[in-house]
Amino acid sequence: MEFAFNQEQLMIQDSAARFLAQVSDSHAVRAAMSRPEGYDPALWQRIGEELYWPALIIPERFGGLGLGFAELAILLEQSGRHLLCAPLLATTCLATPALLLASNPALQDRWLGAIAAGASATLAFASTPGIGADSVQVQAVADVQGYRLNGSYLQVIDGNQAQLLIVAARTPGSAGEAGISLFALPADSTGVQRHALPTLDQTRRLARIELHDVSVSPAQLLSDAGQGWPLLRDVLQIGAIGLAAEQSGGAQQVLELTLDYIGERRQFGRTIASFQAIKHRCADLMLQLECARSAAWYGACVAQERLDRNGDSSVASELLEAAATAQIHASETFFNCAAESIQLHGGVGFTWEYDPHLYFKRARASEQLLGSPALHRERLAAQLLGELQ
Repeated sequence: MEFAFNQEQLMIQDSAARFLAQVSDSHAVRAAMSRPEGYDPALWQRIGEELYWPALIIPERFGGLGLGFAELAILLEQSGRHLLCAPLLATTCLATPALLLASNPALQDRWLGAIAAGASATLAFASTPGIGADSVQVQAVADVQGYRLNGSYLQVIDGNQAQLLIVAARTPGSAGEAGISLFALPADSTGVQRHALPTLDQTRRLARIELHDVSVSPAQLLSDAGQGWPLLRDVLQIGAIGLAAEQSGGAQQVLELTLDYIGERRQFGRTIASFQAIKHRCADLMLQLECARSAAWYGACVAQERLDRNGDSSVASELLEAAATAQIHASETFFNCAAESIQLHGGVGFTWEYDPHLYFKRARASEQLLGSPALHRERLAAQLLGELQ
């Protein structure tokens, strides 16, 4: 595949880079980290009302811009470069695809328009670590009004601030991929309790969400009752691809920070960038970065194909392979670039005043959000070996 940006995509990349350089520099990121919500609500409002980033992949009939996932990946890469503190990933790569792939037009009309106007949203699915069907443990008990949801979700991305929750639950007695349903509910629904979690990466907040007899109606189902796993599975893969694009941007930026520093730091009468061993280490990182970026962009193309061909199960296999490949390369590359940055910065690399530690924390936390590289390798191997049998 030969991939190159067109003029419109280059304009999106340039405008995003210039905007984030102004509003998400090191000082702004540190200020956002100190806020209770973990981001600046006024900045998120600007992103929604002036730049329309949450509306990017939402069709025009719902008030969106009707662009593709490749354009969204451009924004995510730039947000990763600047460590943007905002609910962009959860809203655009988890909640929005879930609604786009849903078979409930009424929910789409209500919530896609709200997201296009700047509402934040997220996906809550796992009660135990992992991204498989067995991680869904919240119970959905049928009653005369619909369902009663009980249980808790671990580590929900931006779960403490989102206005819309897409939640996964299963019917009692079901196991595996059977019996899983997806519901859309306002975050302020009766019985919803949200608790912010102390986390390593303060540039992205996580929350534990508890549901206590939360009443939902059949009208809040995204798909047929008990048939929600294929939708949830594909949404998680799309989210992993979006995260890979963000990680690639973070890896690029922390590598550039390192190159700038070693180009100025002098030792034995010359810059340390002139040492052959340092050159080799940086060249290795650049090679990893190119692989990660290529995998992320390929994944973005596959994700767009899945969104375009809703209902076509033939894309699911390619989507899983693309998401796993992108996450393996992007997670490991981001972590390696951030870890090497701290090493090559020497004694100041781990101090609060320098930025490498911010990228290191984001890299370490991000690789656990939607599946570790080891987990994705296992899933990819199972997929490939299954096709060979």
